Amino acid sequence: MRKLAAVLSLYMFTLMFSLSSVAELTIEITQGVDNPSRIAIPPITQDGHSLPEDVSKIISADLERSGLFRPTPRRDMLSFPATAKEVYYRDWRILGTEYLVVGTAVNQAGRYKITFSLMEIHGERKVFTKVVEGPATQIRDLAHYISDQVYQAVTGIPGAFSTRVAYVTAIPVNGKMTFQLMVADVDGARERLLLDSKQPIMSPAWSPDAKELVYVSFETGRPAIFRQNLATAAREQLTNFRGLNGAPSWSPNGKTLALVLSKDGNAEIYTYELSTRKFTRRTTHFAIDTEPNWTPDGKALIFTSDRGGTPQIYKLAIATGRVERLTFRGSYNARPRLAADGRTLVMVHRDNGSFHIASQDLVTGDLRVLTQTYLDESPTVAPNGAMLLYATKKGNKGVLAAVSLDAGVKFLLPARRGDVREPAWSPK
Repeated sequence: MRKLAAVLSLYMFTLMFSLSSVAELTIEITQGVDNPSRIAIPPITQDGHSLPEDVSKIISADLERSGLFRPTPRRDMLSFPATAKEVYYRDWRILGTEYLVVGTAVNQAGRYKITFSLMEIHGERKVFTKVVEGPATQIRDLAHYISDQVYQAVTGIPGAFSTRVAYVTAIPVNGKMTFQLMVADVDGARERLLLDSKQPIMSPAWSPDAKELVYVSFETGRPAIFRQNLATAAREQLTNFRGLNGAPSWSPNGKTLALVLSKDGNAEIYTYELSTRKFTRRTTHFAIDTEPNWTPDGKALIFTSDRGGTPQIYKLAIATGRVERLTFRGSYNARPRLAADGRTLVMVHRDNGSFHIASQDLVTGDLRVLTQTYLDESPTVAPNGAMLLYATKKGNKGVLAAVSLDAGVKFLLPARRGDVREPAWSPK
């Protein structure tokens, strides 16, 4: 029971560090690569008329935020071509532009159809021409799609601009906190409230189809795991055991959750079949086993345990129950997440007394500390494996931050008011 009390104490400390107030996220780019690709995106319009939102501006912001591109300011452009035939390559070479995105939009029965092309300036060639369409309410989605296509064509890596992020905030009201579960585009736009509660909320995790979230709520008087549909807001309580009910994680096939329960007196890893509602205990150890997360193939779980004397990360094979230790450097490694390649392990790492986000190559064993901010926690990896989000401190304010897996690109996502914590990057 003493160990369980320690788990709950750590759990509540993490929770209190996660308090925040609701506000739209903003973007502050703090570091990019030394030689980003110069790209220009002239205005994309409908016969010269503005669209409901500035598509070109959204694309420019997406690509700039990646740190790999430096968009040309619109005021510096010598012309505003809309099609490949209207491009005068000399004009863009004068500006040092390497890539150019041009496009036009038409409105057909309330749906916008955007035809866009990526041009390579020095080679004076068209890389591609593609079409995307959707209703006016999805203009931002169309813009993010274009960003994804451009990013992949130039870098060879799928874009992640069309994804979303879930996070937890809290608002002080009359000396008490109101907790909120939020979802927004990964650029902070279109923020949406999913749950408002007078009790703490934490540990959101996405379903593989990005249509649902699971999370921990204290609304029953103790931690319980809930499942919620994003489209309908319908929610279901999945656990209500005495003690700890925490750290839910969705399997890649969407059929099973991994979670932590202490119903038998110690914090252990369980799986829960959503169709049969069957719990299966996966670890049996006197140590604290917590923070399970699935490998991309769904055949194993990675988790945090102090069974070696300090918190370290282990791998549990579902079929055999075999446990393997993965981390050995540093006095503390926790909150494990795997990139989609199944090879890059991301975690909270402590060495020399400081908590930072680190990555470890599971093949070579190489470990790289990615951040130098303050009290870094809760890493979550983009589905393309290029970047990760995490929670940190800027001054006395809690913010979300992003860093590329090579540590070359960094930006902050502070809220306009208060703090924000517990990020979870959507799978798509």
